[in-house]
Amino acid sequence: MPVALIALALGGFGIGLTEFGIMGLLPEVAGDFAVSIPTAGYLISGYAIAVAIGAVLLTAAVTRLPRKTVLTWLMVLFILGNLLSALAPQYSVMMVGRILAALTHGAFFGIGSVVATALVPPNRKAAAVSIMFTGLTSANVLGVPLGTFLGQALGWRSTFWAITIIGVVALIGIRLLVPGSVGRAAAAANLGAELVAVKRPQVWWTLAMTVFGFGGMFGAFAYIAPLVTEVSGFAVGTVPWLLLIFGAGLFAGNLVGGRAADRNLDGTMLTALIALVVVLAGFALVAEHRIPTIVAIALMGAFGFATAPPLQTRVMKYGGDAPTMASALNIAAFNVGNALGTWLSGLTIAAGLGFTSPLWVGSILAAVSIGLLATAIATKPKPATENAEPVPVA
Repeated sequence: MPVALIALALGGFGIGLTEFGIMGLLPEVAGDFAVSIPTAGYLISGYAIAVAIGAVLLTAAVTRLPRKTVLTWLMVLFILGNLLSALAPQYSVMMVGRILAALTHGAFFGIGSVVATALVPPNRKAAAVSIMFTGLTSANVLGVPLGTFLGQALGWRSTFWAITIIGVVALIGIRLLVPGSVGRAAAAANLGAELVAVKRPQVWWTLAMTVFGFGGMFGAFAYIAPLVTEVSGFAVGTVPWLLLIFGAGLFAGNLVGGRAADRNLDGTMLTALIALVVVLAGFALVAEHRIPTIVAIALMGAFGFATAPPLQTRVMKYGGDAPTMASALNIAAFNVGNALGTWLSGLTIAAGLGFTSPLWVGSILAAVSIGLLATAIATKPKPATENAEPVPVA
């Protein structure tokens, strides 16, 4: 794999740590700014909303620019956003910093995915995307626990200083390692052509799969802490270790899913989604038992994120001559799915259905994604007429 993918993965690691790292530091942040924990939680939801907006609007604004140049300035904005968060004297300033950093999220992964596939042969595209997404999964496996530990030991601001430094290193890596020729064709693109291309039905089928598939996984995962403590009987102190197991599943599923998708794109997605439905439903049935719970947490992460590389590759494939916008829209869809799944699961808990109810919600949402995939496969254009490969971007 090209060394430039390391720089992209490092940028993804920093972005993933920015998104998820604050989850373990909400009490410290709330106490520092003298706000409630739910109010501090808006720093998470506000980030997610900004990701969805930035993925579309920011990508549209830079679609005519060379992609290396865009990645460079996105990382500069990311650094400024986290620097502002680290220095924030009050809650409102912290929110501005979070939003600035979030605006880069969707565009970075969207454009970065296109650059990653341009660096490798056609039969390695999904694997290249999975390498880039390794940064995001690594942030869950190692970054979030380490960020939480650092923040608790040295103050929550130290975590954002660390993220800022990671951003600087990623920026240097992008400038030194990503070839300047990558994406020069993007300068000739125009927003109108991009918007016309993403009207294709297969693009929207894939976006819908992303919303419901990831809505299923994150709808179940969002309430994993009270599930394992209240239902499975684990001590509160074991939750970080269980999250580490979940993150390890994400990491493995992402890599395996990427490699498998290069051999059979839709087949890999179908297998992973069916397995996710079974795992989530099975988890709900065995959640009172500790060992099966540990196994289910690992499998939930593995099969849930095994769909990420094929989904991202599929949306770029059918985006044709608009892979950048299609890719960015899919990043927005990931976050819409996260919000949808978490909201629906919260409703079931509020209705008194218990902490296993998010697992059933997740299973149902993932099953909807299977139906969407089956419909997409059945309605695909014939090989002679479909745009099976994206227009070269390098």
